[in-house]
Amino acid sequence: MAEDEPWTNLGFEEAQAVYQSPSQNARALTEAWVAGGLFCPNCGAARLRQFAANSRVADFWCDGCSEEYEIKAKSGRLGRKVVDGAYGAMMQRLAASNNPNLAVMTYDRAAWRVSDLFVVPRQFFVPKIIERRKPLAATARRAGWVGCNILIGEVPEAGKVHLVRGGVLEPKDRVLDAWKRTLFLRAAGVEARGWLIEVMKCVEGLGRPEFELADVYAFEDRLSRLYPGNHNVRPKIRQQLQVLRDQGYLDFLGRGLYRLRD
Repeated sequence: MAEDEPWTNLGFEEAQAVYQSPSQNARALTEAWVAGGLFCPNCGAARLRQFAANSRVADFWCDGCSEEYEIKAKSGRLGRKVVDGAYGAMMQRLAASNNPNLAVMTYDRAAWRVSDLFVVPRQFFVPKIIERRKPLAATARRAGWVGCNILIGEVPEAGKVHLVRGGVLEPKDRVLDAWKRTLFLRAAGVEARGWLIEVMKCVEGLGRPEFELADVYAFEDRLSRLYPGNHNVRPKIRQQLQVLRDQGYLDFLGRGLYRLRD
């Protein structure tokens, strides 16, 4: 990457830390870093534009392709959940055409530097990755309010487009290719996407690029528990593998053998 590209600098501008609250400063620093030149992983445009403060849905948008992004950042290691906003609003967003993509950042607070950054494209947002939190207690200022968590651990690796990994920038062309690889999911309804994503997770769970149909059948019990209303899981698995083949996500090699595309 060229040295003059603004997004090659992984350090925060500490002059942006103007609040007394550490959490407010962290948000200001991370948002300033994104606004300072992070490119759009959908179209490659050089900068993202920031929405007005306290926007209910997204934090940034791309003026090249209109993709929207919500930013979540934390210091240290990322767990399997990301705390988000109101549960009801999130569930409504799942079916919206402008449901924002989620950018998840971790950073080193001592060095004020980005450690990891990946984007979960909006097509991976299905009900199964949204966890309803308990209502706030009657004594809370917003008594009864119900929030949600995003279960990042339930998102397949194909649904995590890495821009920074272990403090190292990913090549821009690799980011754009990874983004394009799963855009076909946007054409599917929420339920159809759910099935495709679960089969993608099964394939990833095998841990090797080549696999047999019988290997995916081994996940039949798990898929039956996820979709108890479906009593023909094996035909459904074959159907999903065919869709993934037709969309260029994997290749069918014959005699029940498949291979993930790079």
